[in-house]
Amino acid sequence: MKPHSDIAAIKGYHAHVYYDGAETRSRAESLRRGVEVLDIPVALGRWHDAPIGPHPTGSYQIAFEVNHFAELVPWLALNRQGLSILIHPTTEDVVADHSDHAIWLGRQLELDMEILRRFMAENQTK
Repeated sequence: MKPHSDIAAIKGYHAHVYYDGAETRSRAESLRRGVEVLDIPVALGRWHDAPIGPHPTGSYQIAFEVNHFAELVPWLALNRQGLSILIHPTTEDVVADHSDHAIWLGRQLELDMEILRRFMAENQTK
């Protein structure tokens, strides 16, 4: 059995908001506007209207600090407008962060984990 991980390894969180067409992008825009007016400090990432990295559809990222998890994640759960949202910690292991440590709001999408495995392998040799 694998030993338990220390939560001190979590440096922050990312929420990836997914959309796949004009109608779902409109809902993603509405969600983003809602996040922008919250009294929670976040870093909103760029819009990606096509798959990028391991993400299978259009998406944008919301980065936030550990101490804001209890505020932001319930808000996203209640306001996601039917969108799929991946929430994961940021640790030293991006593969585990996007798989074993992942929390999904809505329908779970299949990520291209091979891209993350290659990234980890390339960065371990540097």
